[in-house]
Amino acid sequence: MKTRRDFLKHSGTLAIGAFLLPSLTEVGKEKIKNIGLQLYTFRKELLADAMGTLKQIAALGIKQIESASSDKGHYYGLTAKEMKKVCKDLGMMLRSGHVHIDDKWQQTLHEVAESGQEYVICSTMPAAGQTIDNYKKAAEAFNKAGEDCKKLGLKFGYHNHDAEFEKENGQVLYDILLANTQPDLVHMEMDLGWVIVGGQNPLDYFTRYPGRFPLWHLKDMDTVKKHSVEFGKGQLDITAMLSHRQQAGMKYMFIEQEEFASTASESIKFDLDYLDKLKG
Repeated sequence: MKTRRDFLKHSGTLAIGAFLLPSLTEVGKEKIKNIGLQLYTFRKELLADAMGTLKQIAALGIKQIESASSDKGHYYGLTAKEMKKVCKDLGMMLRSGHVHIDDKWQQTLHEVAESGQEYVICSTMPAAGQTIDNYKKAAEAFNKAGEDCKKLGLKFGYHNHDAEFEKENGQVLYDILLANTQPDLVHMEMDLGWVIVGGQNPLDYFTRYPGRFPLWHLKDMDTVKKHSVEFGKGQLDITAMLSHRQQAGMKYMFIEQEEFASTASESIKFDLDYLDKLKG
């Protein structure tokens, strides 16, 4: 089964790159809020029937969602205005969306502004090359994209995969992005699962760069097979991650399942049940 990283490669871009709980989950003394869904989880269903699938997602109790690029555009064949209206009618908020920085960047921003999104998240590096120099160039491009977004009242961010945690001359490439991007212009969306596949610990980043990660992809991973699994079946310490969300600066988290034990719907139900049972 293709992962979203494979999909992004297939689309011609090099990839280096919400459910609201039926009841609020407790980890420690605080309740977890703002849990959302990355729509890539239902990618096939959305391409086949966007309206019907969004209704199905809403029926599961989801209130916040994040879109992803697809063969039918950013909104699965719907226009930005249609997507905004559908979400409003279903009681959901399109909080964020994954896009590319390419020759259609300005058109993308126009669509995003019409959709009512708050965040615009780049899901791939703008150019190939696992080098420090290329990551510095990417950081410049991200700062510029952040300025473009800020002018429109939007917030720009970057979503990692595992390749960003490779090293050159002993330096982790992801650290180059963090050191060379402006926190007020580039809001990091950390995919916790891909961080551990990359051999790093998200908690180390929360400690070294507190407040830099307002968006999360909450995703458990099998680090041997390098694919996503339902919560509790992989190597991510979910309870530990959630207990450090304030340190990270997390505002919104999105569940994303790239692979499923059975179906997307069943996997998400499993994840929701898992989170609902967590106690500090």
